[in-house]
Amino acid sequence: MTDVLCLAAGSARATISPAIGGAIATFSVDGVDVLRPTPPAERSAGNVRAHASYPLVPYSNRIAQAKLRFAGSDFELDRNFGQHPHSIHGVGWQRPWRVVAHEGTSALLTLNHTASGNEARAWPWPFRAAQSFTLRMTQAGATLAVKLSIANTGERAFPFGLGFHPFFPRTPTTALDLDVKSYWENDDTLLPIRRVALPAEWRTDILSARNARGIDNVFNDWSGVALLTDPARPFDTGIAADRAARSVVVYTPPGGDFVAVEPVMHLTDAFNRAERAEQDTGTRILSAGAGFSCTMQIFTRARP
Repeated sequence: MTDVLCLAAGSARATISPAIGGAIATFSVDGVDVLRPTPPAERSAGNVRAHASYPLVPYSNRIAQAKLRFAGSDFELDRNFGQHPHSIHGVGWQRPWRVVAHEGTSALLTLNHTASGNEARAWPWPFRAAQSFTLRMTQAGATLAVKLSIANTGERAFPFGLGFHPFFPRTPTTALDLDVKSYWENDDTLLPIRRVALPAEWRTDILSARNARGIDNVFNDWSGVALLTDPARPFDTGIAADRAARSVVVYTPPGGDFVAVEPVMHLTDAFNRAERAEQDTGTRILSAGAGFSCTMQIFTRARP
């Protein structure tokens, strides 16, 4: 099995896989999984997509046809997701991270992207990324906080965005309370094509409303907080992101036993959209020598 970092606080436990995309392998409280756990065989195989959560850096979701246009120049990117036509989720989830520090309740990992040689096809600008993990346990419940940072180590500015991809267990009675106002309909390759108001029936139970079709959409005007409730589980599970995460992606396959709730900074294919002068894409520009960070907290709470 690939080496993991173990964090412990009270009855809360979390494990991190630095060599597999700096991903979270498990997070549990009193032996109950908060995040979808990574099967040991998948850890041994190095399958980051089977992990409980992984970082999205220096962008989230898809870049259309693996072609990026920025500041009047065109860049060809690697198609890094099998036969999928687009580039997806940046480079952090597919690279080993270096362990800088590890104590009982915390860990710090870093990733250096040089953008030299073949790395330029993954992302044409150099950067350094860091992830810090902190596990806390109080009478109210457990919290796993993850801070994701990026610094531009090159001489040119570039577009960027950060995000997180946590997976949560889902049963037929799981409900998702998501404070959003609209979402994007997709084309057949999951690129957004139309922004529409959230249907009334989705506001109270989006998972049941889309159970037969599944969900893989960007939701807008997010409050930054989501709550998963399930009478079959001993506690409620929440996710809270800072104000940099202005959008959230929800993904669950039809009838799936998991749901991903992904805090992200920008719309799918945001950088190309911004280059076409579209508004409200969430695109940000990172100047030479500058840095930025965002934080996600996954927490449990007892029911009243």
